[in-house]
Amino acid sequence: MKICFDTNVILDVLLEREPWYSTALSLLSKVENGDIDGYICPTTVTTIAYLIQKEKDAKTAKDLTGHLLSIFNLTHMNKSICESALSLQIDDYEDAVLHESARISEIDAIVTRNVRDFKQASLKIYSPEELEGILLIA
Repeated sequence: MKICFDTNVILDVLLEREPWYSTALSLLSKVENGDIDGYICPTTVTTIAYLIQKEKDAKTAKDLTGHLLSIFNLTHMNKSICESALSLQIDDYEDAVLHESARISEIDAIVTRNVRDFKQASLKIYSPEELEGILLIA
């Protein structure tokens, strides 16, 4: 299963944000173990590096970014993806870009804590808890 992780799920692990930390960590562990074919959008990489550097320091940001790049694949990103995101009925442009990047990359689903922000998505959208439950059944 090819899953694109929204930035908020990754940050829940990196910043140990409760009450979401344990579920997000479980999902990232499944990516590391090869149980999930994990993807992140290139915009997620830069956003995370920026926020971690701001919250912690530059070395930590580079180390964590390097680790993410070692376990996740990247979705496609180009001008046409950014342009097509403008026409979506997804209000948050960053979410629209993530959606289009995942769609063009033939991703099966997106995992996000902001499921309601993706109401108009053409891809399957899971909360971390939903995805964890699906993986337990499989």
